[in-house]
Amino acid sequence: MNKTGVIIARFQSPYLHEGHKKLIEEVRSRHNRAVIVLGVAPVLGSRKNPLDFVTREKMIKREYPDVVVLPLRDHPIDEKWSQNLDGLLRDTFAGSGFVLYGSRDSFIRYYSGHCETVELPEVGSHRATVIREQISDKVMDSEEFRTGVIYAYANTYLKVYPTVDIAVFRNSRTELLLGRKDIDNTWRLLGGFSDPTDESYEEAARRELAEECGPIVTTDMHYEGSFRVDDWRYRSETDKIITTLFSTEYISGDAAGSDDVAEVRWYTLEQVAAMLREDRTAPEHAPQLGRLLEKYLDAKG
Repeated sequence: MNKTGVIIARFQSPYLHEGHKKLIEEVRSRHNRAVIVLGVAPVLGSRKNPLDFVTREKMIKREYPDVVVLPLRDHPIDEKWSQNLDGLLRDTFAGSGFVLYGSRDSFIRYYSGHCETVELPEVGSHRATVIREQISDKVMDSEEFRTGVIYAYANTYLKVYPTVDIAVFRNSRTELLLGRKDIDNTWRLLGGFSDPTDESYEEAARRELAEECGPIVTTDMHYEGSFRVDDWRYRSETDKIITTLFSTEYISGDAAGSDDVAEVRWYTLEQVAAMLREDRTAPEHAPQLGRLLEKYLDAKG
């Protein structure tokens, strides 16, 4: 019985490059039936996996209409992924045997199923990662390009952007350090967006504090709560911001506005309460400031 040739790949590129085509044509020359199993990432739309299954299937079918293309979701456990692959092939092509093909650094070292595997040499120097990097900032003036951009954004998960806000206290938590931005000339807590390189929200808070007011020394970050932020930039968007509020005690150092903060200044909690009533604080920070005043000012009263 002639076995079915199966290519396990991702094909995350805008076109089938020379390496892709040689791989497909080599498998087709060895088997009467060729199948491509495309890995499907759990993240919908990302830098490493920008193209969904249907988009890649259409790309392949345009040049190789007789090739069967199947999706296979990624799995954190290699053994389970191998079982899913074997099951997908067995259920789709009952009674057939299979030979699985890949190139260097492909799926083969992770596979523990029951099918024969063959590593084929790579042809050419084409790499999907390099191709994506080369075209990542290329803008084309066509309806198809604009349609693709819209499609890409529409087919991603709705996002929550994490930020951190930091309440820096001194004098037994009777004074609070606030920053002013020129964009709206209002006073606010220091903070900003968490970064993918941050190991924790506490680390993000320490980094943002240093960026916005200099290398002051404070105590450890203390969790105060989390809040949905009514940021004007995201008010009409489906994606939103949720911030984590921390408090810390000032120890030493000269605080000075930096990054996008024009200046920083110490205020008593009574002054902060008056500023909040008079709308001199950023509206998106009103819930956080309200929580802090309720806990540290009202409790003293």
